[in-house]
Amino acid sequence: MAQTKLAGNPVNTNGNLPTKGAQSPSFTLVDKTLKEVSLADFSGKRKVLNVFPSIDTPTCATSVRTFNKHAASLPNTVVLNISKDLPFAQARFCGAEGIENALALSAFRTSFARDFGLELVDSPLLGLCARAVIVLDANNAVIHAELVKDIVEEPNYQAAIQTLS
Repeated sequence: MAQTKLAGNPVNTNGNLPTKGAQSPSFTLVDKTLKEVSLADFSGKRKVLNVFPSIDTPTCATSVRTFNKHAASLPNTVVLNISKDLPFAQARFCGAEGIENALALSAFRTSFARDFGLELVDSPLLGLCARAVIVLDANNAVIHAELVKDIVEEPNYQAAIQTLS
């Protein structure tokens, strides 16, 4: 079990993030058309997993915009914005914001959050994903992992992007 904070108050996750050098757990998520998408669908590409509680909060929205901005300049890289929001809400947000360089994927009917140790087990956000960034190389090895210290704070974008330079 890992601990993060929500506006300064301690909250717990169901486990720990995969560590640098570990192989990523396989996963299945749901895209805006309700089609299941798996880790294998991004075979051979580097992956930035931007994980957060809800796209309808200011910090989460900022992280999606920021990674979308940087995604266009990263070769052989896909940015996956992951939350338990319904795909309809994700599609609405991405359409309104012009998010075109990153994918929004939902963990709403999958074990993704549990498998990555990111499911919040207490707090008002019980059941949602903690804020984290996980970067995988083309062979799905973890090359960067950050559980953000407080869910209301943005991740360290520069640290994540630098692992891909």
